[in-house]
Amino acid sequence: MNDDKILEIQSSMVRMEHALQRLGDKQDEILADVRDVKTAIYNPDNGLYARLRELEQWKAGVSKFIWGFGLSIAGLIADKIFNLI
Repeated sequence: MNDDKILEIQSSMVRMEHALQRLGDKQDEILADVRDVKTAIYNPDNGLYARLRELEQWKAGVSKFIWGFGLSIAGLIADKIFNLI
């Protein structure tokens, strides 16, 4: 092998080493991001599931209120109709 080929191989190996180092750094960043997402989703107090549970409880309460309000209005209307008859 001549010196040009050896230098070319060495420079290719150096570029490959730098590329692998960047790949490792990116992989560490991705791991940190996945951990942050996992914490945000599964945190029992502030996570996504806790927020969904609160939203479902609020929805159930509002639904009960709407049904109660609607039935009381229907009862008042029925009472007025029977009083007119």
